[in-house]
Amino acid sequence: MNKPEEIRIGGVAIRFLVEGHASGGSVAMFEFDVAAGAKVPVAHSHDGYEETIYGLAGVLTMTVEGRPSEIGPGDVLCIPRGAVHRFDNFHAAEAKMLAIVTPGILGPDYFREMAAVLSAAAGGSPDPAAIASVMRRHGLTPRA
Repeated sequence: MNKPEEIRIGGVAIRFLVEGHASGGSVAMFEFDVAAGAKVPVAHSHDGYEETIYGLAGVLTMTVEGRPSEIGPGDVLCIPRGAVHRFDNFHAAEAKMLAIVTPGILGPDYFREMAAVLSAAAGGSPDPAAIASVMRRHGLTPRA
């Protein structure tokens, strides 16, 4: 088995373990690491799939519908379709999570495109319209 491609978006690294096409569209699964102190500002929802987060290492604060939950090793959180959510790592250690998307309609292209938008900003503020466009193209709805 080949080592999965790592896609970096700021303080987040994503590695797809199963892409939707490999499961007949039933599931996609990826690991993601969130650097200590990283904040991911774009709250969003998705109407086409559920996302389940399983804690592998460290602690990540997932905020779903305005309610924060600390997810650590062995903890599980299911994010239903349509629920507005975001995550932050308020801790001093990197957090590592496993994400399971059902059905498997979210793929690595979303993360590659988002990385390109951030790269184009060259360390400045990324274009909010470009971020929203990438999100919508891949089934995510940005929320305020």
